[in-house]
Amino acid sequence: MRVTSVLIVDDEALVRSGLSLILEADDGLEVVGAVTGVAALAAVREHRPELVLLDIRMPQIDGLQVLGALRALPDPPIVAMLTTFDSDDLLAAALLGGAAGFLLKNTDPVALTRMVHALASGGTVLAPGVGRARLAAASVDLGARARVDALAPREREVLRLIAEGATNTEIAQRLMVSLGTVKDDVSAVLDTLGVRSRVLAALTAARAGLVVP
Repeated sequence: MRVTSVLIVDDEALVRSGLSLILEADDGLEVVGAVTGVAALAAVREHRPELVLLDIRMPQIDGLQVLGALRALPDPPIVAMLTTFDSDDLLAAALLGGAAGFLLKNTDPVALTRMVHALASGGTVLAPGVGRARLAAASVDLGARARVDALAPREREVLRLIAEGATNTEIAQRLMVSLGTVKDDVSAVLDTLGVRSRVLAALTAARAGLVVP
């Protein structure tokens, strides 16, 4: 049987031991623990775990900083964040930082074990209560302003009109340019924002404060 090594990083002994007991009941999982972010980095170097369950808020070095350090390693482990809450900003930052999932500390034991195996297999896991739509929206929040600022002035105006619901023809009339130019500008806007649709472009504009949602 293939055994997956898991590192649990949490400064609360009760949480750490509780999660360890749950996961160690599965013969396919081998668990080690760390109390702080500094200890976690040392444990990763020593034990080479395949999966790290990382508390998002810890003393000394918080979970997001540890996540960044782990993702910078030549052969980084899979990292999922442990949390007791669902702050949009923190979850979005972790998502953009390369976290493979989010587990609530009060997750049902059977579900927790299943999620850990899914993570170890390369899946993305969001615990019940952490909605994918909320994470997506929060992720847009985090970088929306910078992406909008990267647009050329006319592209920014095109984005504003898209967010207002204007068609390409209406945009061409408002800006007094050709329809072909508008189509080119819309494509450039979508590429710069990193989105595939006008709806997501409009959402980005709202999150960036370019328009009132």
